[in-house]
Amino acid sequence: MDLPEYRTAVREEWIDYNGHLSEAYYVLVFGFATDQAMEALGMDAAYRQREGASLYTVETHVRYLQEVPQGAGLAVRTAIVGTGDRKLHLAHEMHDDSGRLVATEEMLGVHVGGEPAGAQPFPSEVRERMAMCGSGRPDWVGRAVRM
Repeated sequence: MDLPEYRTAVREEWIDYNGHLSEAYYVLVFGFATDQAMEALGMDAAYRQREGASLYTVETHVRYLQEVPQGAGLAVRTAIVGTGDRKLHLAHEMHDDSGRLVATEEMLGVHVGGEPAGAQPFPSEVRERMAMCGSGRPDWVGRAVRM
C-alpha cells in the first residue's frame, strides 16, 4: 500500500513579496500531506478522539529547491523511511504540475497521548498499516545544514 498523494494549488495569499510561494506555505502544504498520511495510517479525527493520542512533529528538515508561482498545482508524495514503537520518520517530495521536484521535507513524529501527555507506542493496527506501506529512502534523507 502506498500513502496517498496530497494535491493542492498555490493560493494568492501564499505568495510572498518576490511573487513566489512563501517559505512558510511550503511547510503548510507538507503539514497537510502529513495529516493525509496520518489518516491513511488510521490516525484520523475519530482515532484522536477515541484514543486521546496523535502524532506530534518533533523535527523537520526542509529543502527549498525551486520557486513556485501563484496558481501552480502541487503534488506531495510521502514515503515512510523509518518506524519505531513510538516514532514515525516520513519523507515528503513536493512536485509542481510540470513534474519538477520543488521541495522536500524530512519529518520525525512521535506518537503522544495519555494524561499527562507523553510518548506512547503505536497501537498494533497502526503499526500494521505502517508495515504495509511501501517504503523507500530518497538519497536526500539524513542531510544536515552545511555552509
